[in-house]
Amino acid sequence: MGEPIIRMQDVTKSFGEQKILQGLSFEVRRGECLGLMGGSGTGKSVTLRLLVGLLKPDTGTIEVDGLDLARLTRHELADLRRRMGYVFQDGALINWLSVSENLALPLQENTHLGEEEIRAKVAEKLALVHVEGAADKMPSELSGGMRRRVGLARALITDPEIVLYDEPNAGLDPKIARSINHLMRELSDKLAVTSVVVEHRVDCLRTVADEVIFLYEGHALVRAATEEFFRPKNPILRDFLGT
Repeated sequence: MGEPIIRMQDVTKSFGEQKILQGLSFEVRRGECLGLMGGSGTGKSVTLRLLVGLLKPDTGTIEVDGLDLARLTRHELADLRRRMGYVFQDGALINWLSVSENLALPLQENTHLGEEEIRAKVAEKLALVHVEGAADKMPSELSGGMRRRVGLARALITDPEIVLYDEPNAGLDPKIARSINHLMRELSDKLAVTSVVVEHRVDCLRTVADEVIFLYEGHALVRAATEEFFRPKNPILRDFLGT
């Protein structure tokens, strides 16, 4: 693993009187896959939105590759977001565009690539997630697992350095979820991207994460290597999962 590429230091975030994060601090090293786990309302998805600049912290600092998000101009933040991919729970595909059009859109809007180059890039990413034959399909024609794979391909279309996953197993049956987990691990190893994965399913984090943080009452209660975190009789898991 390399040097830290993501740093959150003493971050707080509230919505009205509801306190979500209360001094959250952690780092993610370049090339690492970090899992975020915790009960409902502990700030896991809020943390992802803070990292991509969709929300601003009330206090504390967030740095991505040495850049303080609070100090960036709108254009600088847009440039940084182009180096990040975001995988939504349901794939978040645009329903009236085909799969290939969904993938091509970020390239058309954010790059100067020609149409031939874009087509080649789309084909490359669909092959990477093993859905080469889905290019001309509409989102409504895709199974849940295929939607998730296409959503992942779209997140990777700009060759990001960082990928953020929000509940990648949500709504999937165990067999399909396992295939998505193995794909995420395969891509992490092959592309050497830095990843942050919000997930409550143990199987997902055991497969994809190098380390896991357990969020509790808005801060990192414990951080450990994945194997150590999920060791038998871990008191955190015993209380959270009833194991």
